[in-house]
Amino acid sequence: MFPVGRLCVETMESVKAPFRGIRKDLTGRLLCYKQDWVAGIRSGFGILAPTTYIFFASALPVIAFGEQISRETDGSLSTVETLASTALCGIIHSVVGGQPLMILGVAEPTIIMYSYLYKFAKGREDLGQKLYLAWAGWVCVWTALLLFLIAIFNVCAIINRFTRIAGETFGMLIAVLFIQEAIKGMASEFEVPKAEDHSMQKYQFQWLYTNGLLGIIFSFGLLYTALKSRRARAWRYGTGWIRSFIADYGVPLMVLVWTALSYGVPGRVPSGVPRRLFSPLPWESVSLYHWTVIKDMTKVPPVYIFAAFIPALMIAGLYFFDHSVASQLAQQKEFNLKNPSAYHYDIFLLGIMTLLCGLLGLPPSNGVLPQSPMHTKSLAVLRRQFIRRKMVKTAKESIKRKASTSEIYGQMQAVFIEIDKSPVTTLVVKELQNLKDAVMKTENEGEKPEGATFDPEKYIDAYLPVRVNEQRVSNLLQSVLVAAAVCAVPLLKLIPTSVLWGYFAYMAIDSLPGNQLWERILFLFVAPSRRYKVLEGDHASFVETVPFKYIAAFTIFQFMYLLLCFGVTWIPIAGILFPVPFFLLISIRQHLLPKVLKATYLRELDAAGYEEIAGTPQRCLSLTTREQEGPYLGIREGEVEISDAEILDELTTNRGELKVRAMSFSEDRRPQGLQVHPEENILSE
Repeated sequence: MFPVGRLCVETMESVKAPFRGIRKDLTGRLLCYKQDWVAGIRSGFGILAPTTYIFFASALPVIAFGEQISRETDGSLSTVETLASTALCGIIHSVVGGQPLMILGVAEPTIIMYSYLYKFAKGREDLGQKLYLAWAGWVCVWTALLLFLIAIFNVCAIINRFTRIAGETFGMLIAVLFIQEAIKGMASEFEVPKAEDHSMQKYQFQWLYTNGLLGIIFSFGLLYTALKSRRARAWRYGTGWIRSFIADYGVPLMVLVWTALSYGVPGRVPSGVPRRLFSPLPWESVSLYHWTVIKDMTKVPPVYIFAAFIPALMIAGLYFFDHSVASQLAQQKEFNLKNPSAYHYDIFLLGIMTLLCGLLGLPPSNGVLPQSPMHTKSLAVLRRQFIRRKMVKTAKESIKRKASTSEIYGQMQAVFIEIDKSPVTTLVVKELQNLKDAVMKTENEGEKPEGATFDPEKYIDAYLPVRVNEQRVSNLLQSVLVAAAVCAVPLLKLIPTSVLWGYFAYMAIDSLPGNQLWERILFLFVAPSRRYKVLEGDHASFVETVPFKYIAAFTIFQFMYLLLCFGVTWIPIAGILFPVPFFLLISIRQHLLPKVLKATYLRELDAAGYEEIAGTPQRCLSLTTREQEGPYLGIREGEVEISDAEILDELTTNRGELKVRAMSFSEDRRPQGLQVHPEENILSE
């Protein structure tokens, strides 16, 4: 961490040079703007795979959030508005945004803040439900102004102050709130909705009870099958293509399956059991009103216009944090992106979009996780497949000509450089050094390239650097698909609400792997006599470098702080201040924790990257020596099929971080699996 004095100096220097960051971002991105479109168009139909993948990953949460905000605001906002905001902001960002790999959407923090705004407005006679959206519009005006100031005065320069402890505590809070929403939703299936006629047949006790039981079945059914399909690439059964398809599209497929099953109830069950998603149609007057909410903003009393600054301050801080972290993870250094970042300009553009959404009566959208890094990862797979195919073809042609190993590598390197089009060839050569060493090793050991001894696919799969197809087309197309989903609301209304509660639970549970706070909580419950089992599997580096008592102390502090943040969300009206503890946590991490924990331990527990160590089995459980030494089920080396997506899945957390993986500190720590930044793979002692 930087000293306080240096941080103050850096901040003052940034403030003294307004617009410097925005100008720099615009200059850098304009140089590659044309190429962003050309690269996407040249991808042809191949760009449709990442487009549809990220569309489903983006649309499903927005639909679920639409149902949540409809319940929280008594129908003032619904799925139509969340989808419209996501589509509108996504299209704007994909066309004129600084980092087109970042995905925008209505996120849970926005839903929470808008729920608090509604509770406040509803309790005031001079506001009420009628002027709720108009007052929220003023909140967006103030929020936009604050975001403009953040961008103009280069506050984004402090993005590196948002360390893992703040990000993961915030992520855990969102997971807890998802679980809370899922439980509340399932419980509501046993109750009569607000403003409904209790005398209707479907609200009689036996049918309410039936609706609740069906809700539990559909919720847990969706949760279980979605979690299983998410891990389909690791299944033993099915071809690689089928496993990849289920892993990528299994969750929306399970939503369709359980929706279809919900129509299998007996015909004597009254209409409305099971309960389904409620949303006005886009062309109905209730939805059309939102587009003219600006005319009501002048009716908001002046005192509330100025009072709107308080929630705006919270929302601006949340958006600055959430948007910047989403952008940061979408362009991690391990992705080896060529185009520059645009943090300052993107925050400025976010201010414009927030203002636009507020004037249109829509909840604003911002950068979302894990969709943003998921988008980059899907484009990395697409680019990797293209480069791999060209390099393998060239290598096999050289083998047919009986070329030497050095000549084969030279041809592969030439193909990579030609496709990569990097302005600095020396950096590319350095990135390919491990591939060169592996290929040349066969020549030094006397192996010949002909026959089955030399397999170019094996070496390319293991040592090919990450490359991403940086373009704007996939983001634009998926945003257009979200816009089309607005018109498909009649179909979305077929989804049972209980399926959405199961999806909330799925989002919560799926976000836990890769969150080191969660992993450390589990580690605390491991019996001392069984901790060796943690070392046998892939594990975070701090397990080997930080004493257990320091891990426990840091984890207990973070967990108690999480409970504090969760408690704040339960405070009526004042719960709108729930972002404040996270802003304080940044200061606590910088000034207080270094005085309690040793600097080396704190750096490991709050590391910038996800550093993982490959497992080192302590004992062999095989029954015979023959089992240890013989071929496993007759599979020869090189016959194991591992797809590019499976490799990236293994090296990516559910939050979207790429892992830095090494062997155990007690072993030779050579890079495993995907090759990224060769010069940085060896962890310092």
